[in-house]
Amino acid sequence: MSCSAVFVLDLKGKVLISRDYRGDLPLSIIEKFLPLVIDSEDEGSATPVLQCEEASFMYIRHENLYVVATSKKNANVALVFVFLHKLVEIFVAYFKRLEEESIRDNFVIIYELLDEVMDDGYPQFTEAQILQEYITQTGRKLEVAAPKPPMTVTNAVSWRSEGIKHSKNEVFLDVVEKVNLLVSASGHVLHSDITGSVQMRVYLSGMPELRLGLNDKVLFESSSRRKGKSVELEDVKFHQCVKLARFENDRTISFIPPDGEFELMSYRLSQNVKPLIWVESVIERHSHSRVEYLIKAKSMFKQRSTATNVIINVPVPSDADSPKFKVSTGSCKYEPQHNNLKWMIKNFPGGKEFFLRAHFNLPSVQGDDADMKPPIQVEFEIPYFTTSGIQVRYLKVVDKSGYEALPWVRYITQNGDYQIRTL
Repeated sequence: MSCSAVFVLDLKGKVLISRDYRGDLPLSIIEKFLPLVIDSEDEGSATPVLQCEEASFMYIRHENLYVVATSKKNANVALVFVFLHKLVEIFVAYFKRLEEESIRDNFVIIYELLDEVMDDGYPQFTEAQILQEYITQTGRKLEVAAPKPPMTVTNAVSWRSEGIKHSKNEVFLDVVEKVNLLVSASGHVLHSDITGSVQMRVYLSGMPELRLGLNDKVLFESSSRRKGKSVELEDVKFHQCVKLARFENDRTISFIPPDGEFELMSYRLSQNVKPLIWVESVIERHSHSRVEYLIKAKSMFKQRSTATNVIINVPVPSDADSPKFKVSTGSCKYEPQHNNLKWMIKNFPGGKEFFLRAHFNLPSVQGDDADMKPPIQVEFEIPYFTTSGIQVRYLKVVDKSGYEALPWVRYITQNGDYQIRTL
């Protein structure tokens, strides 16, 4: 990888904190960074990697900060970006929010962390949970020796400490899927896909090994299974605790988990997705003096499921006023600051349809944005339901002491980028 230095800058390009790892580039090289960013944005070709004659800049933006790595050599760019994102995760774990103020208030501990996570331009240790065990935010008296790094830092399992004990051994697993959908004004699905993740909360004693089995299509085909629905997962990304060789061999997801919350894996499915909540709109404009909306929302999933906290955001003209609306269920609120009509339905059972009628007055002069028609956006959550049909076939906990653990599995489907265009 060979990273020369790491900088944290504000949006004006002022260096808040930096760490030089190799000494092969002057720290003043960072003065060339912001002009390069501005030039690339002006040209409409902004990229996360910028170059000048002397160096390459690789950066990410978080909140109101730039986190920048410089390199004189031909660095492994993918690894640099993984490191930068990990660095942000560590800072967020320590300070809750990473912003200019938290940088200024925690100079000392940030320098300690920068010394620990990288050496001579190569990443060393980036597990926030373990770092917090020996790089603390509490002051130490001079006569007390500094705590030594735990053995975990040099262990093969660097993400989990030894000797963890819980009075109740439990594992919580959430399969969370987000549906991305774009529907044309004529009712045709233009784009659809599913992005999913397996979120875990692990409260287990000792150093257990977990084995997770899914209804993976590759596994079903290789084992000649014909019963049950299988799912073809794409773009699968695992947490570093997963034993990849075991997965490649027999598709078993075997791992020694970190303690607490983490994302075990993420995946994508590019299959055609049927809309879960279908929204039809009829918009009538009357000689630029008023506009009327008739919105019909219908749930397209089975009756045994219920969507919760459904929000349908209907865009309205920026000069609309005197709102009047009537709904068959739920409540409605006009948000003039967002030019939006928000229809809120707490519970939306499967196979049901509801209506919204709205009326707005408009000034007699037609506004400049009359031809702008933002799409209707839908938000929802359907518990105990997955669009893809992914299933956890088993979740086993194996520990030397032989204790019994309680595994809990939950399925949740949520909206992703869910938009329906209007006429």
